[in-house]
Amino acid sequence: MLTEKEIKKIKDALKTSKRPIYFFDDDPDGLASFLLLYRYLREGQGYPVKTKPKITKNIFAKKVKDYEADCVFILDIAMVDQDFVDEVKVPIYWIDHHELQEVQGVNYFNPLKNGESIPTSALCWQAVQDERAEDLWIATVGCVGDWYMPSFAEILQQAYPSLLPDYADTPETALFETEFGELVKVFSFILKGSTKEVRQSIKVITRINEPYEILGQHTPAGKYLYKRYKQIKEEYDKLLDRAMKTKPKKGIILFTYTTNTISLTKDLANELLYRFKDKVIILAREKSGDMRCSLRSPKKINLLQKMRKAMQGIEGYYGGHEHACGANIKQQDFKRFVKQLEEELK
Repeated sequence: MLTEKEIKKIKDALKTSKRPIYFFDDDPDGLASFLLLYRYLREGQGYPVKTKPKITKNIFAKKVKDYEADCVFILDIAMVDQDFVDEVKVPIYWIDHHELQEVQGVNYFNPLKNGESIPTSALCWQAVQDERAEDLWIATVGCVGDWYMPSFAEILQQAYPSLLPDYADTPETALFETEFGELVKVFSFILKGSTKEVRQSIKVITRINEPYEILGQHTPAGKYLYKRYKQIKEEYDKLLDRAMKTKPKKGIILFTYTTNTISLTKDLANELLYRFKDKVIILAREKSGDMRCSLRSPKKINLLQKMRKAMQGIEGYYGGHEHACGANIKQQDFKRFVKQLEEELK
């Protein structure tokens, strides 16, 4: 977790910034992290980072300049280019939990420095919890969406026993056996679609005060978000039905699909891991000559370690955690990658 000194540094940055800009991963952990910091300050502009989890100079430095930001928060993003840091002349606060990186000139907060793997939303919650106790549900969504059951989930279970029953003591149970799991999917699915739709959804969700505004559609804002979620869910359910018919081969569930619209690989990979608990999951979306992959493994397999060797000689890139990785692999190399991963899993 964060130290008291680190918490103070983040809070001081939030309190003194007038035009912060936030770059966050496009998943529930990233969105929750943004919401926690934004709602503390109620200032700034947030941008989900899609396709590649990396902050580069050529794309993101211009956004900082155009917005005239006085501070940059990078949330749940695995990599930051040194060129970006050198170009941006304002303080940068990078809060993350992926593999440790060496970048100069940033305020870097990563629990892996202390050997801990904790979602970014849990770290952001540490910084804002005293002043924003009502946002506990957001922090819990981010953590559970990253397959992590935080200790503070017990408080939410007491406040919303029908939403998150006390029997849900693992992230898998919370995600796939409770109403809370639907809330996590809302956070994920509203980040899909056109840039216009995503930006509008982010704007709307900053105004939501409690979970049942969305799930019960109690307000116009909640109705809007739930409608967007249901639209994406139709496509998700079709793909899940197809993926469930996949037969395991050499301990792997491999499912590929083609679409030029939305990416559902992360969400499908998570659910398939729940349903095929002892298998390695490879979900791959074919687009523009690339195979954009989400991979999952049971706890007994260090997937990130296996990926290091399986990606040797493969054109593409990868990153992630011990049991959850993402990769972008050239289509012509994909079969060879799968074969090399099979060899590593023997």
